[in-house]
Amino acid sequence: QVQLTESGGGTVQAGNSLRLSCSASGRRISSVAMGWFRQVPGKEREFVASMRWSGGSTYYADSVKDRFSISRDKVGYSVYLQMNNLKPEDTAVYYCALQTVGRSEYNVWGQGTQVTVSS
Repeated sequence: QVQLTESGGGTVQAGNSLRLSCSASGRRISSVAMGWFRQVPGKEREFVASMRWSGGSTYYADSVKDRFSISRDKVGYSVYLQMNNLKPEDTAVYYCALQTVGRSEYNVWGQGTQVTVSS
């Protein structure tokens, strides 16, 4: 089993930055991609950013493109989300997710970390 643990959330003022971290622990398994999603109470979880584990291709939601950046530590089996120029609408619980080989969707999820952006 692999577990994901997020950290780095908090409360910041609009225009500031935060860096989220996601560490994978447990049995090392082959991965297709790691990504970040977010959810606001009463709304569906939405995609934020992802990175293919092989090759490192990155993908972003239009709402965060040019402000957020996803990166990884392949050796440490971790992924990061650098969030710059944060806006109040970025307020959400952010989840790290892992898509393992053989699965067509993200199948391992972290517990989430709260990000609150005040205006």
